[in-house]
Amino acid sequence: MTTSDLSGMRWSLLDEYTGPIDSPDVTLGVCQDIDGLFVDPEPFPPPEVFTLVGCDPAGPLLEASRHVGTERAWLPTVVTAPDHPPGRRPASCWQYQPGYCSCEEELIDVTVVARRPSVAGNGLVDLDLRGYVRLLSECEPPEVKPDVTGFRLLTFGNGSLGNCVDVAGLWRWRPAAQVPPVTLIGLRPLAPGWRVVEGLKITATVLVVLRGGRIEGHAGVLSATVVSARPSRLGEGLLDVVLDGGMDEPAPSGAREIYQMWHDGGPAEPNLWARHDRLLRSMWSRLSTLGIPERRTDKPAGATYHLDGRFVTDIDAFYCALGEAINGPGGFFGHDLRSLEECLWGGWGPPLRSGWCGTRPRWRAGISPLVTTGRRVTSSGSGGRRSTWTIW
Repeated sequence: MTTSDLSGMRWSLLDEYTGPIDSPDVTLGVCQDIDGLFVDPEPFPPPEVFTLVGCDPAGPLLEASRHVGTERAWLPTVVTAPDHPPGRRPASCWQYQPGYCSCEEELIDVTVVARRPSVAGNGLVDLDLRGYVRLLSECEPPEVKPDVTGFRLLTFGNGSLGNCVDVAGLWRWRPAAQVPPVTLIGLRPLAPGWRVVEGLKITATVLVVLRGGRIEGHAGVLSATVVSARPSRLGEGLLDVVLDGGMDEPAPSGAREIYQMWHDGGPAEPNLWARHDRLLRSMWSRLSTLGIPERRTDKPAGATYHLDGRFVTDIDAFYCALGEAINGPGGFFGHDLRSLEECLWGGWGPPLRSGWCGTRPRWRAGISPLVTTGRRVTSSGSGGRRSTWTIW
């Protein structure tokens, strides 16, 4: 890929999915714009109510069930993993790893709204949950309960939430999630022998082309079939390609401004993230990795960095402010606890002792295991260096 290939381009399509698993990834092409990459979500439907019948809750679910009627009764996700009778696995079921299969369903944004003794067994409870079923465009909504002996309840990362005999209210018809169509505007095909014709299936990761030609980031996965391809008015050899489907999870329309800022070189002043809502702040902290050079070195140890807490009203705002306190406007220093821990091991900034300047953080204590008023966290990085964080 040459510099002239990338001139004026904003997005790159990388095929990571075709061919053997050890085959090299292929850049299919680059394009100037993608209509359908940024789409405001449809209004949320009313939440549904599900009942875990004959439940023996564990872990976070047990804790949530003890706090019905409070904010502590909320869980981000509950996965229902069926236990099929031996030798009676449904024909439509496929096992993607031992003990886990395609009959699983995921409940999201779940609140435990009621708890009562269950007639299903001594010591068991029935738990009413209010939330949503995750509907994926590539899967038919569940309508019929699979043949099961019970369900294991899991977190998204397969942590245990207990077991139950049945899940009421889950298996019924629901409209499939709608996928906005996508048009690739000003596409320059680059893969040898790749011809964009009607009926061609395209599956590719959409990457960001930064000004200067550096390709970074991850804007989602495109999976669709070509409906039509015609010469583009944007230049010779370019195509406008209409597809019958689109992105797996389109970004909200407000994210276009954030991507444009990074394409142009990143923010020039701090706290520009503060004008966005929480969803876009979360995207901001993740996209801050676009401004990180390929070679990273730690700054000298022993310095003090002040975090501007004036606009920190939630955990996503905290990560935006933290990244800028360490690495300047648009700087990155983690977007969740796991990536923050990785940053503390070095390569992303200095080992440090940090504190708030200005107001105290304006969220409720306990929003995160790390960001709790008055808590001190110490971690060791490479070479025995220690970072101490005091947040008050």
